[in-house]
Parts: sequence; structure tokens; C-alpha cells
Amino acid sequence: MPHLRRSRLISHCFSANATLARRREPGRRGASADVRITASGKVLGARVEDIDLREPVPEGDFKRILRALGAHGVLCFPGQRLEAADLARFGRLFGELEINVANTLHEPGHPEVMILSNRTRDGRPVGLGDAGQGWHTDMSYSREVALANILFALEVPMRDGRPLGDTQFRNMHAAYEDLPADIKRRLAGRTATHDFAKFWDMMRARPGSQRGPLTPEQRARKPPVSQPVFRAHPITGRTVLYCNSGYATYIDGMDERESAEVLEFLFEHQAQERYFHAHRWAEGDVLMWDNVGTVHNAVPDYRPDEPRYMRCVQVMATRDYARLAA
Repeated sequence: MPHLRRSRLISHCFSANATLARRREPGRRGASADVRITASGKVLGARVEDIDLREPVPEGDFKRILRALGAHGVLCFPGQRLEAADLARFGRLFGELEINVANTLHEPGHPEVMILSNRTRDGRPVGLGDAGQGWHTDMSYSREVALANILFALEVPMRDGRPLGDTQFRNMHAAYEDLPADIKRRLAGRTATHDFAKFWDMMRARPGSQRGPLTPEQRARKPPVSQPVFRAHPITGRTVLYCNSGYATYIDGMDERESAEVLEFLFEHQAQERYFHAHRWAEGDVLMWDNVGTVHNAVPDYRPDEPRYMRCVQVMATRDYARLAA
């Protein structure tokens, strides 16, 4: 999307959704903590309402949002109107923002704000069109892991009045809790190697992929790293299964066959329907999800002529969240 047309697109996106017509009074948030959080009643998910993310977030509301992220894993803030700077500012409340090693498709002047889109300009993509397609946990390939992703939907693909491009999740708190006791004992204290190149190369192999090969410099900046198979969640303190099929390549210290069998079991276990949750997008949604306690997948069920445009920031786990949530 051309930079000069962005304001036209934003206007088009929000005029189509009546919920975005409400204009909150400037300064309404003030210092009062009156944000409303409603749990989905399912394995994951909650709605966060009565908050304008363009405005400063009071400390009480911040604590409630942080606790809700740990408790519900996926938070939807509907009906928002955010510029790239607004999204980045909200994300920085929770930690430092990652600048993706392989992504050059970002908002002008904001390398931390990635563009996820199937739109093109002069035959070239304006955003990453296949982002998130395949089950994974963002930044598990990095020594410094991510706390959360935050996406803002400007354009949602539609067909016959139905939104497309759901984002799906699995609850890794629950997946750990349900593991057989012998597996918990066997893998306690073990680590697995996660490799950025595994997911990248898998996406490159898909028909129609526009991803190029990683350069030696990109690979050097994100070498394989070891992560605990089970780790303490930074907000809840509870143990989660931190081993995803997108990046985990083998269990450290195991022979190849045993490692492959264990990984296959863990990947099949977490794929059970009881851990599953899907978010159906609406324009103006801000979706924030826990990158430690969930894995996710973006569903590519839309065509090139069904436009999708989202902004995204990745929040690294750089703060003492247990203390902040207390």
C-alpha cells in the first residue's frame, strides 16, 4: 500500500464498521481503572473493553490487562483506532519491541511495526503475506524470548459477509498439566534446540511463497538456541509446555530416533481439540496474545483479491511481570 494512500485506506476500513464510529472523549481514561474484561468461558480468550489504546493506560488498568494475559492467553480489544506509533507505544508498556531479523516490510519510520498483508504495490508485496501460517511460538528461536504479540486489524478479508483469516491458538498451560506423569519426569530439566531457519525454510517451500533464502548474515544473527521443554510462565509462575512444531528441531542430549519420537508425541499432544481456540477478526480489533503460554497459527483461507492489512509488534520478555502484576 503506498504511503500516500494509507489515510484513505484507514478511512475506508473504519467507515465500514459501525462499532468504530464511537469517538471517545479525549482524556476520558484519566486515572480511573474502569477497563472491562470479560472472559470467553473457553480454554482461552477474553474481551477488553472501555479502553482507548491511543490514551495513556492507568497503572490499575495495566495490571489488570497483564493479569488477564496470563489468565486467558488471548485478549481482544475491539473497536480501536491506532496509528503505528500508538501500537508501538502500547506494546512498549509490556517490554522492549523486537525488530525482526528477516523483515523489511514495516511501517515507514517504525521498523518495530511489521506489516502483515497480501496487498501489493507495483507488483511488489507491501507486507509479509504468509506470516504466522503454521503452528509455532514467535521468538522461541531467540535466546531472549517474547512475552506477547500485538496485532491491529485495519483490513480483514471478507467473503459472503463472513470474515476470513482466523488466528488459531492452543493453550500450553493446559497442555503441560495434562501430560502423563512419566513424560513430565522424563523431560524435567531437559532442553530442546529451536532454529529460526526451520520455520522460514518450511514457509519458503510452500507454493507461491515470495520469501527468499536467509542470508548468511541473517542466519548468523539468529543461530539455533536451546530452550527448556518446560518453563515457568513469567506472569503466572505456572509451568507451560514450551516446545512447538514450528521451531523445535530435537531434544538436546537424546539420540536422533528417541528425540524424534518424543517431539512427535509432544506435537500430537498439544494438537488436541480441547486446547484449541480461534479468533475471528473484525476491523479495529487489537489482539494481544501470550507467546509463552500459547502456540498459534494464521489461517490462509483468503484469496489475493480479498485484502488483509495488519500491523504487528512483538513484545520481548524484558520486565519482571510477576512483580508488575502483583
